[in-house]
Amino acid sequence: MYLIENPVMQRELVTNLRANRSFLLMLFYQVALAGVLLVSYPEEKRVDLTTDSSAARQLVDFFFLGQYILASLMAPTFAAGAITGEKERKTYEMLLASPLRPWAIVIGKMVASLTHLAVLILASLPIIMLALPLGGVSIWEVFAAYLWLIVSVILFGSIGMACSGVFGRTASSLVVSYLIILPMVICGAIFWRGLESQGSIRFQISIFFLPPVCLIFSAMLCGRTARKLLYPPDVGSGGKEVVDLEEEAKNARGMVIQRDQFPDRLFAPPRRTSLMKDNANPVYDKEIHAELFSQGTLMLRTVITISMLLAIPVMAFTLFIFPDNSPPIYCFWYIWYVLMFNILVAPVFSAGALTSERERQTLELLLTTILPPSTILWGKLLANFRVSYVLTMFLMWPVVLAFLLGLQWYLSIWPSIVVYFLIVFLTALFNSVSALLCSTLCRKTSVAMLTSYAILILLYFFPLAAWYIGGSVTQSAETLNNIKQLGIVSPLMAAYWVPHGSTLPSSGAITGDWWLVLQYVVFTVVAILAMFLVMSMSLKHRWGITGR
Repeated sequence: MYLIENPVMQRELVTNLRANRSFLLMLFYQVALAGVLLVSYPEEKRVDLTTDSSAARQLVDFFFLGQYILASLMAPTFAAGAITGEKERKTYEMLLASPLRPWAIVIGKMVASLTHLAVLILASLPIIMLALPLGGVSIWEVFAAYLWLIVSVILFGSIGMACSGVFGRTASSLVVSYLIILPMVICGAIFWRGLESQGSIRFQISIFFLPPVCLIFSAMLCGRTARKLLYPPDVGSGGKEVVDLEEEAKNARGMVIQRDQFPDRLFAPPRRTSLMKDNANPVYDKEIHAELFSQGTLMLRTVITISMLLAIPVMAFTLFIFPDNSPPIYCFWYIWYVLMFNILVAPVFSAGALTSERERQTLELLLTTILPPSTILWGKLLANFRVSYVLTMFLMWPVVLAFLLGLQWYLSIWPSIVVYFLIVFLTALFNSVSALLCSTLCRKTSVAMLTSYAILILLYFFPLAAWYIGGSVTQSAETLNNIKQLGIVSPLMAAYWVPHGSTLPSSGAITGDWWLVLQYVVFTVVAILAMFLVMSMSLKHRWGITGR
């Protein structure tokens, strides 16, 4: 009944599968997987698989690992806006008033959201067939891998659906979904690579253990979402939830944001009780006081809580546990965690800076004011950057703590610690500016956010993946050096190349690894200035901004 005669599912399927972006996404997905297979394919002219089939098995493992990461990161983008999209389109009240049961709505939304992703996964079968003739992998192992991939996507889609039922905006739902899913994706990748040599054990876990566990948790999350629809909160005009900040603070569980105390006032300043100063930026004042907290503080409290809980084990392993008489060789792993947190958070606040004005039909009014384009851009940028950067710096205090504790190696690598903070600052600024640029050029907040995520993933993770795959399948020094040069666009690679020397080179010249870090700094600064110049020219000439 829920699958055969479900108007929600039918409408969503027709809308999603017939959109132009679905065909572009299919092309991108297939090209990305084909690229992984091409890079990992054996380079030898003749491969002897009669005695050693490790090359073929490694190739298939790389393919499934790349597909698992791509599909897992794409699942929230389909499911996280299933219910919040109704709220943003002002159709949430009509959906609640329809005769459909909550379970029918949830299942319809869930199936429609993940069907497109299932089509992408099934479309990858012809690509994997190119690797099977190499041998070393049975058809049953391929079946187990696809089963594990499908149930993982269902679980991640359920998480996105549950977050969509809790929050009022797609941006909030998406960032919380990513914060929950990202550690699970990392654990899944470690499981797949860690049991590479134990094929039978991995096969049994993928067939008999993971599917029931994932399906049980998915059913629980869908049930919670259905109960949320059965007993919805108070809604006002347009289906928006009625949020009272004072009442929310009284009933909040766990952490409470108090805007008049430190450090909460850094990203949540108290309400203004006097007139705005003459030299103040009205755009910044409006954004920092009203826009970010119009839907309450639930998203901010959830983001801070989840990030802190995840930071505790990562901090303990990477900053305070290392072999005796050796430097903290795992320190860059914690910097990677901080950078990935900002990658997830920064577009949420900046990608809707100008698209939200267009969606509220106030962009033309903003452009006709006496405010110059630079004032509008700086106001939007500073308000959103301030929140994302302060939330990110909450995660950098363990690095300061390790330095203040006087640990021998942290005192000796103080230049590296300073460079780590510089990399985090430049990355946070670049993420906010790039998301603001997408908000300037795109027409919808959802499109701007997905575009900014795609740009950041391409710039940051592609050089890292190329370095990892290249180091595994080739030993050519020239190839590895070319891949190494790609790292100047990625802060993850820059953090990895920061040396742990006691002092800077005595000659004063930056050589070796320091030279690569300097190249990243120069590239990031130039890119930020160029993007800001493009945004200023766009607002100044008003091309394509107002939709006319």
